[in-house]
Amino acid sequence: MLKGAKEREAEKMHEQFEHKADMGVRGIGKSREEAFAECAKAMFEVMIELESVKALREVKVEVDGNDLEGLLVEWLNELLYLKDHKEMFFSEFEVESIGEEVGKFVLRGAVRGDKIDLENQRVKVEVKAATYSGLKVEKIDGHWSAECIVDV
Repeated sequence: MLKGAKEREAEKMHEQFEHKADMGVRGIGKSREEAFAECAKAMFEVMIELESVKALREVKVEVDGNDLEGLLVEWLNELLYLKDHKEMFFSEFEVESIGEEVGKFVLRGAVRGDKIDLENQRVKVEVKAATYSGLKVEKIDGHWSAECIVDV
């Protein structure tokens, strides 16, 4: 037996609400490599004052993606994984190359930083993940721009 409209409405509810826990990050450079490195820097600046992190240790990074946009998300999320796994903050970002290999894009680079030291490093907020929201990698007026929304 079908219930009346008022009875059905009383059993379920949904709503939308604003969620202000996200932040956009953008990197701009003369090359894709510079734009990706600057985007990573922007993401880490959301988390920490970069001047408080010494570049004492280097970690090599290699990631791949189906396209440039996917590669950007993989790069940023790999850096977040390395931050947690190695218990390090990074303050210097170098993308040595972005190239196409067998139908995918591959990024090779390195990041430099130091162990997490909450007493001496000025921490802001935690970034949980880079998302596909607001994702763009494009060349504009001779410069490359790489941007996405990160979940904080």
